[in-house]
Amino acid sequence: MSSKQNLLPIAGVLSGALAWGLIWYPFRVLQDAGVSGALATLITYLLAMLCGAFMLPRVWHELRQHKKDGAGWWAVALVLSAGWSNFGYVLAMLHGEVMRVLLLFYLAPLWTVLFSYWLLGERLNRYGYLVIALSFSGAFIMLWEPQLGLPLPNNLAEWTGLSAGMAFALSNVVSRRAAHLSVEAKSYSVWLGTALLTVPLLWWQGGSQNQLPAINAQAWLMLALLGIVLCATSFAVQYALVYLPANRAVVLFLIELVVAAVSSYFLANEAMHLRDWFGALLIISASLLSGRLYSELK
Repeated sequence: MSSKQNLLPIAGVLSGALAWGLIWYPFRVLQDAGVSGALATLITYLLAMLCGAFMLPRVWHELRQHKKDGAGWWAVALVLSAGWSNFGYVLAMLHGEVMRVLLLFYLAPLWTVLFSYWLLGERLNRYGYLVIALSFSGAFIMLWEPQLGLPLPNNLAEWTGLSAGMAFALSNVVSRRAAHLSVEAKSYSVWLGTALLTVPLLWWQGGSQNQLPAINAQAWLMLALLGIVLCATSFAVQYALVYLPANRAVVLFLIELVVAAVSSYFLANEAMHLRDWFGALLIISASLLSGRLYSELK
């Protein structure tokens, strides 16, 4: 790949890191305007699906083709895991501290190592064991509260962020396993899964039919822009992951942490404590080592 062509996947990863480091803020603005996180997520991902509708003929053709050989189950697994990864991330960011939630989400390399072992049969090497040790150590430092006992997430938002990170790791492993699926099919799976998983929560919460008429023009404009951004960045990231080595992608994705730290400080007046920074350093180190792990596997 030429240097000019190589810039495209790099730009794809950077766009995803920038978008996901900032996306918590418009969702919080929408929630303050009376649009719940579940409804905002449903609308934005439906709009993303609409923007990406040109992919639909190819996607359905692929699903029909792979259904015959049983490979369609991997597409279902991708829809569900990627869907909860995105929806859980939004819910956690709405109700928790941005950086704590994001760092729990970024324990994903730990789960990726384990899922790769179980689903792909990849044996652990020294980097795999280091990823596990660093991830657990970082989480322990961040979450340890002597008066509360076990170092566990403090609230529902943090548990949601942790589970979304697990789903993100699973979706990455499934995406690698489902090499037969195109970039278009994988992108559409993300949008479809996220939209589908909002429905049970909306049904349980009730009142969504009353929220829709109350959405003003400014909120609709924000929702439309979010839908376009999600469509563009999802496709860009899926494209980048096809052509960019994993060790480079991991480093670029870590820019999301920088963007989130700066934006949460200035936009939400959230600051991390010294202990959180130590935990973050270990978790980031685990992410960097996971990139080294993938490069060795190749």
